[in-house]
Amino acid sequence: MKSSFIPAYQSLTDHIMNTKINEAEEILLDCTLCPRHCHVDRTAGETGFCKTGDQAFVSSWGPHFGEERPLVGRQGSGTIFFGNCNLGCLFCQNYSISHGGEGTEISDEQLAGVMLGLQHTGCHNINFVTPTHQVAAILRSLKMSMEKGLSIPLVYNCGGYESLQTLGILNGIIDIYMPDFKYSGSEYAARFSGADDYPDVAKHALKEMHRQVGDLVMDERGIAQRGLLVRHLVLPDSVAGTAEVVRFIAEELSKDTYVNIMDQYHPCFKAFENPPLDRGITGREYADAVQMAINAGLSRIDGVTV
Repeated sequence: MKSSFIPAYQSLTDHIMNTKINEAEEILLDCTLCPRHCHVDRTAGETGFCKTGDQAFVSSWGPHFGEERPLVGRQGSGTIFFGNCNLGCLFCQNYSISHGGEGTEISDEQLAGVMLGLQHTGCHNINFVTPTHQVAAILRSLKMSMEKGLSIPLVYNCGGYESLQTLGILNGIIDIYMPDFKYSGSEYAARFSGADDYPDVAKHALKEMHRQVGDLVMDERGIAQRGLLVRHLVLPDSVAGTAEVVRFIAEELSKDTYVNIMDQYHPCFKAFENPPLDRGITGREYADAVQMAINAGLSRIDGVTV
């Protein structure tokens, strides 16, 4: 059964879409797409923290069945993994993509074709993974794919380290925001991701995302159509500051926020050299994190019956 849901971007006029593309491209001239504010001209071959120019840099794509249940359904989430990253997490589980430069630069036309191909295979959505630093290329390609019939929801799957200016450009385009909320404390954010302002930036970003799309809405099949879904990876020894993360979500966003309290942390990349990240989490640590979310008033927890 096909959903009757109409994605937000299909309501945009050509004028509004072109304006948004122009705004994103203008930012590339003195890049502040993300909070790093590198101020490099990415259209002239300069690169900043993300090591990316003005074209899409993509690692892989295809139907993905390892995402949250509302995204996967039966046909999978149409995932596009963008290469490089605006965060520097030394424990990244996709480090070959985010740190290692795994990927290929592709044209706007090719990226549009990828989106349309994922829709053709039956995917429930287009899932942009680590898209923050590549928004301009995404928007250019999206316009092309819209003109050729793209009609499924867009997922902005990010690390939570987002510029309000960039989120403003995405307003009216993105249907589902799926940010991480990695840390509530600046000390660990600086030590493990090189971003001491991460907690404040993420809080402002999540508020703006929720303002744009609200709580997660699903169709009769349980497939996500629109809204906010927040991920939180449990880290050893309370490094992530879970208690404050779930308090913020419940009290300053909504108790109806759909959250995924993730248990899959394992040490990789440079985590082995940085205790306490040199070990996996215990069952007790994960159970305590889930209980913190429940105690905060959250009840829509992926994979957990409350």
